Amino acid sequence: MQDLPTAAELVEAVHEFLEKDVFPALEGRTQFHARVAMNVLAIVQRELEQSQRADAEERARLVALLSRGRDSGASLSDLNAELAARIRDGSLDAPSEELVLHLRETLRDKLAIANPKYVSD
Repeated sequence: MQDLPTAAELVEAVHEFLEKDVFPALEGRTQFHARVAMNVLAIVQRELEQSQRADAEERARLVALLSRGRDSGASLSDLNAELAARIRDGSLDAPSEELVLHLRETLRDKLAIANPKYVSD
């Protein structure tokens, strides 16, 4: 573990500097690109803060959905590939309540990182 400040705190500090000191002094194309940079930093900050929890919860849901409680130790990427393969081959063709819940929660977590304005409770 790194000493303070954390990566998220550093990203937040750069975002704040751009927002308060740099952005107001710019205009036109340069201001637009500064806004894009600030949005990227906000996404990175949310990913640093939320992705570990979101990935762990997604993995747990996939293990329950695919293995019925038997954790094979597979990676999140492998579990998602298995889910896609089962949907494709028809073994998960009828959307169960459990599958729909998993997809909704996964999408909600991804949107909360990418653009939390799109998440509605």
